[in-house]
Amino acid sequence: GQLVDQRFCPRIVEGQLRYNCVGDTLVGIIHKKPAGGGIYTYYGPQEIIFKNLTTDFLERDITQIMPSLGLAGEPLPLWWTTDFI
Repeated sequence: GQLVDQRFCPRIVEGQLRYNCVGDTLVGIIHKKPAGGGIYTYYGPQEIIFKNLTTDFLERDITQIMPSLGLAGEPLPLWWTTDFI
């Protein structure tokens, strides 16, 4: 994968979304804000405020993850996360 140094992401102060997945199933969303040592807000997988991002991720993007890593034909990990900044 690729690591992004967050100091080069000026909008990081708005926080990031972490999608927690089991295989191809989204099981939870965490909104992490760095202010004040870190503020975490937990949401269920059906959270309406993230509906567009979640729909695009689950219906379009998730199928491209393993091939883009050169691992076409391999299953998604059992438990894994993806972050959106």
